[in-house]
Order: sequence, then structure tokens, then C-alpha cells
Amino acid sequence: MSTGDGEKSPLFIRFLYHFNVDRDYYECHEVLEELWLEEGRDPLYQGLLQVAVALFHCRNGNLNGARKLFRQALDKLRNYPGESLGIDLARLRRKSEAYLADLERAGEAPFLFYDLDIEVVDPDLRKRLAELENQTPR
Repeated sequence: MSTGDGEKSPLFIRFLYHFNVDRDYYECHEVLEELWLEEGRDPLYQGLLQVAVALFHCRNGNLNGARKLFRQALDKLRNYPGESLGIDLARLRRKSEAYLADLERAGEAPFLFYDLDIEVVDPDLRKRLAELENQTPR
């Protein structure tokens, strides 16, 4: 379960930007897949990638696909410390579990899509994300 130096990668910063700022979950998948391959297919990156793809499917009305991907993501993310890669992974797991529970109830009541946030706890990572936000036109 090595995570190398991926959290220092510009790809990881871009993933966080797309996840938390512009909410482009498709682009999250694109940039994190590249990092996942660079990092030897580490399940931590795959789990984060699957959360983003679950949200992409959910936003596009594919609730079954979203449920499946949230389950797979949670299975991969459960074995990592609560603070990993400079993010609050424990919080993301809790929020993803709650999202999955909402999706499971979608047959009983209408489901309204909502975004998730990844809380960045590492000060350097937070600074680098803010720099990217300031450089990126909206």
C-alpha cells in the first residue's frame, strides 16, 4: 500500500481542483487515472478515482453505476489511514457512505444530485491548490 509522492504531483493538485472547484468529475478521472498508473496502480488512487466516477454517473442519472462505484471505492479506501495524501480520507469515506445510503433510498424518494468535497488538511497541498485556483480562469 505505498502511496509514493503522488500527493506532491501536479496531477493530484489538478484532481483536487476538478473535484472541489469546477466539479468536473470526468476530468478528475482523466488526471487521476494518469497518476494511478504512474503510482503503480495503488488502490488508494483507484478508490479516489472511483468516487469521482460515481459522482459523474450520478450527475448523469446512472444511479446503478454510481452505487456500484461507491461500493468499490469504499472497499478500496477503508484500509488507509484517516489522513492520507494530505486529505481527510476518513471524512471522504463517511460522506461517500452517506451518499451511497442516499442512493440506496432513491427508489423510495426522488434523488437529487449533490457534490462532495475533499477536505485538504496538508497546508502545503492547500497552498498549491489555492495557487492553481488563482491561475485558472473561470
